[in-house]
Amino acid sequence: MSGVKDLKIFSGTAHPDFAKRVCDELSLGLSSARHYRFSDGEMGLSIDESVRGSDVFVIQPTSSPANDNLMELLIMVDAFKRASANRVNVVMPYFGYARQDRKSKPREPITAKLVANLLANSGADRVITADLHAGQIQGFFDIPVDHLTGMPLLASYVKEKYEADLKRGDVVVVSPDVGGMVRARRVAVALKSDLAVVDKRRSYEVANFCEAMDIIGEVKGKTAVIVDDIVDTAGTVCNAANALKERGCRSVVVCATHSVLSGPAMKRIGASAIDGMIFADTVPLQEHKRSDRITRISMAPLFAEAILRVHSDRSVSSLFEG
Repeated sequence: MSGVKDLKIFSGTAHPDFAKRVCDELSLGLSSARHYRFSDGEMGLSIDESVRGSDVFVIQPTSSPANDNLMELLIMVDAFKRASANRVNVVMPYFGYARQDRKSKPREPITAKLVANLLANSGADRVITADLHAGQIQGFFDIPVDHLTGMPLLASYVKEKYEADLKRGDVVVVSPDVGGMVRARRVAVALKSDLAVVDKRRSYEVANFCEAMDIIGEVKGKTAVIVDDIVDTAGTVCNAANALKERGCRSVVVCATHSVLSGPAMKRIGASAIDGMIFADTVPLQEHKRSDRITRISMAPLFAEAILRVHSDRSVSSLFEG
């Protein structure tokens, strides 16, 4: 590939399979670095090739274990900067700590801003990420942020799989809460379908807990597509799916970018009214989390194109909408 001789892509240990898929899209080999730990648990890194003057891209989602993966990312950025890389671009398919983006009650941290500061101060020149929990997190950074979205990709899959239902007007896109209405509306426009929203009450005393309250919109007899950015413990989408089925939905499909699926998620999904789940591959999916209900669509081609455009100083804006 011409014009990419100074482009080097490195992977952390969080999601090497995704990094390899990105490299395959670019017809490049993954650059070599060794990760190790000292006996007390501290992380170490050895870069096995010169990066002097290179345009370095570090691929590392900060998914579980979030603290280890974040620390490893910061160490890698620092190492590349000290090795005289021309630019160090952080590729975070999943940006951890994004849900704490404001103070919802007194004496709370804003960890999304803290992580933004850590990345910038470690020497990162740019961040490429996907479907932040809140778009305004881009403003927490003092370096450029390219904010991609997997929603057009996921919507395209839904359009193909449920083509007959869409033609009959029997698909409704559902936002699991009021805060996700903008995201859900974009998918509804892409599918040319109706839109509904779940009115829920969230407990701020207990993390990851919510209770579905009511459905605003016509859903009876339709295939409901719940659209969200992240499914973590799955309480929100499972409550929403159960409420939708109680109100007469024929089937319920969950469509989200990040399949975090922590804690009781798989147990809840197994006991829920969810018929299928469609995710991107921004975080690794361990074997025990795999299910016949879960379909994964790769965002590696989209990230590969973003990397190539950043490297060649071309516009990335057309990718923001897929």
